[in-house]
Amino acid sequence: MSDVICSAKGCRADAVWVLAWNNPKIHTPERRKTWLACEEHREHLSQFLGVRGFLKDVVLLREWESESPERAE
Repeated sequence: MSDVICSAKGCRADAVWVLAWNNPKIHTPERRKTWLACEEHREHLSQFLGVRGFLKDVVLLREWESESPERAE
C-alpha cells in the first residue's frame, strides 16, 4: 500500500506502523486518532505522543487494517 505515508513532518516514506492516540482533554476515552509511521520515525512519534500521555497503542499497519475495517480514519 504505497499511498499510505508516514506522518512525520517532511517524510514521504511508506507507513508501516499505526500509532493510535487520543487527547483526554478533548476526546472521549474510546476515541482513537491515528498517526502513521515508517520504521525510521516510529520511535520518535511514539515518544512525542507518549510524553504527553496521548499514546494508546502501536500496531503494524497490516494488522490494524485486518482487525476492523471501521477503525481506519
